[in-house]
Amino acid sequence: MPNYEINYHPFTAKILEILEKHFAEYAVDVFEASPLLGYLNIKTKSANSGSKARGAFANHYALYVLIEDYIAKGFFNDNAGYEYSQYEGARFNDLFRRQRELPFGAKLQNHALNARLNDEFKKFYSTLGKQPIIRDIEKQRYWIQDDLLQVQIRQKNGIDCIYNIAHAIIEIIDAYVASKKAAFEEFIDTCQQIAKLSENNPEKAIDFVIQQLKPTVDARIFEIVSYAVLKAKYGQQTIWLGDEKETVAEEALILYKTGRTNANDGGIDFVMKPLGLFFQVTETVDVGKYFLDIDKVQRFPITFVVKSDETIEQIRATIRNQALTKYKIEAVVESYMAAVEEIINTQSLIDAFTELLESAKLQEVMNEIITQSKVEFNHSNDEL
Repeated sequence: MPNYEINYHPFTAKILEILEKHFAEYAVDVFEASPLLGYLNIKTKSANSGSKARGAFANHYALYVLIEDYIAKGFFNDNAGYEYSQYEGARFNDLFRRQRELPFGAKLQNHALNARLNDEFKKFYSTLGKQPIIRDIEKQRYWIQDDLLQVQIRQKNGIDCIYNIAHAIIEIIDAYVASKKAAFEEFIDTCQQIAKLSENNPEKAIDFVIQQLKPTVDARIFEIVSYAVLKAKYGQQTIWLGDEKETVAEEALILYKTGRTNANDGGIDFVMKPLGLFFQVTETVDVGKYFLDIDKVQRFPITFVVKSDETIEQIRATIRNQALTKYKIEAVVESYMAAVEEIINTQSLIDAFTELLESAKLQEVMNEIITQSKVEFNHSNDEL
């Protein structure tokens, strides 16, 4: 098997440590000859980047449960009594259930098992002609590509030897998940500590929130922190509503999170009751994306929460200039710009959080961050 180009990162050392335990002096050879290990190396790059780096587990776990089944059925040690090619395959329901039993896996969907892992693997190894998962759609049976587990290495004595990497892959994924779990638990612990700070010592709390709003932070964390701050901010405000003059009553503003971050939900991340305001969280100042979101809701006004250190005036000017370049016609541009109801930038969120500290809302904000983080990262209280 040919050697593949490897991009080393901090977690690569952990991968090599595990491979050395299994394959001793041939660890690097196995690593460089295996496209499956190369793919895992790419997919574990965020392991040492803390809780704020995106940690996606779906493709890892699709590999994990199939290889786990391969080992459990005796194919690693040739104890099955027949060839893997004769195996009837693992049942989808069993694999899917097992995925959801794993850390961070409680709400995983079926996409990785059905297509996403194979599609992504092909992007990196397009000329290989093999995919990690083989499936029988009609019978809902699944197999790991056995050839990808068998790595041929020429030893120093000139003899070719086949190394099976099944157990090594299980250990690598376990180590990656443990690293992400530790980082997440540290993040939650920090949130809990911040929540206990005195009102007389707000600097640490403000600094913590600023760190979560930086450009390098995972988009999910930014959205969670934005939601927690804005929910508490608007929760202090009320309006008067009623069908008739005699029935007018005071109602608090309530901000609702409409789903999981980065979900395909029509571009609406938060909705405010009773005003019916729409909020969309975004990392970019991209007129195409903004106007697509506006079109999805038939140009209903949207407030954009933007992960940017630029001023609100600069962001709005950038959007308008991009729009003029794209659409040319002033009337079209103005109709879109009218639907950009408000822009909330990073500084707006920091200012709002600072005001919340003065209103003794610190614990409320931090508790919301903890709650939403556990939901978003598929982490139950039992796992903490």
